[in-house]
Amino acid sequence: MAKRDNTQRLDELLGSITEEMLTFDPQQFADNSLRVERVLLEMVRPDPVQPRRVLPESIHFEFHNYRMTPTQALRQLVQTVQIAARQRGRPFNSVLELVTQGDDEQSEAVELRLSPEEQLLHDLVNLAITIRDDGQVNPLTVVDVSQGATRLYRIETGERRYWATWLLRDFIPEYSGDGMIPCIIVPAAQSSVFRQAKENTARSGLSAIAIARQAALLLLTVHGCEIPAYAVGHDFYRQALNLDLRGKREYTDAILSAMGGVGRMQFSRFKALLALGDEALELADRFNVEEWKLRHILELPAEAQAEMVRQIIQFNLTGKQIEQMLASGEDVQPSRDDEGIAPETKRLVRFLKNARDTKAEDVARALVSQEKDVDLARARVLAMKRLLEQVERCLG
Repeated sequence: MAKRDNTQRLDELLGSITEEMLTFDPQQFADNSLRVERVLLEMVRPDPVQPRRVLPESIHFEFHNYRMTPTQALRQLVQTVQIAARQRGRPFNSVLELVTQGDDEQSEAVELRLSPEEQLLHDLVNLAITIRDDGQVNPLTVVDVSQGATRLYRIETGERRYWATWLLRDFIPEYSGDGMIPCIIVPAAQSSVFRQAKENTARSGLSAIAIARQAALLLLTVHGCEIPAYAVGHDFYRQALNLDLRGKREYTDAILSAMGGVGRMQFSRFKALLALGDEALELADRFNVEEWKLRHILELPAEAQAEMVRQIIQFNLTGKQIEQMLASGEDVQPSRDDEGIAPETKRLVRFLKNARDTKAEDVARALVSQEKDVDLARARVLAMKRLLEQVERCLG
């Protein structure tokens, strides 16, 4: 009886199959809006308004104003790093010399306190070697901004992989690639500043200033402001200082989520950093100064902000030390009495004013780390003692 029922059901199922079902094309219901393709590297360009700056500020604008090719931009970066490395006594000719080998050399690199440009090039070279040895695991996400027969794609996420691929192609010997790069291609109508923001905040190394630019870009987008396709200055992002989440409550949760799940207060604190002067912004971005340090200097004039950021970088000041300096009424603006005094001398004086919070053990350890020799470190201390004795006589 059960066998007869099953046979009947099978006959009914076969009878329900129509000609339309037999000619069904499953691709007609597939989502073809996103696809992965290998794209010629020359057809891909970074987003000029991307909040995360990969290249140094000057090279960034030269490149995005089409005064430099990608190869020329990287060559400029390499030459900048070579000069800095030569001044610090560690010259190199090939970028392959920058590849760290093992934990000991990585620890040594940390102790050397690389400049931001040196660290950037180190990271790009290591990423390039990884791509060469293991292939590009994560494709870039690019937006199709082609016009007519001209194919062009704008990077939404993955700019470091883009520059590492150029570095691999033009600066690392025995490159055997085909000049192509894997990309997830997004139609222009589906590009999303929110997706870009989530990618940025999910990765480490995003500076407080870059987060502030990201907050501005999200606010400007939801308020209907036009986002240009060319490099912009600080004033473009400062427009967001007049905008807030209250004006677009329906987007609040999406914006905070895209920013990594920050709260409203923290979002406002990051946005407030856009009020810093141009020089302070660039210094803070370059040296990755934290938001909780920068918030203390927002009320200072632009020139004083830049000087204060220099001190924060030079002496790695804590938030408490910054507050003490400002509360003590210290004038961080250059005065007429300061004319002719070297900046290094001014920084030394400011350090002496806050020396009570400095531990002798920390100074000794830092000296040895910097000089790599105990006797040389001791010589530095003796020279400082003689200088302070002379200062005391001058004061007398």
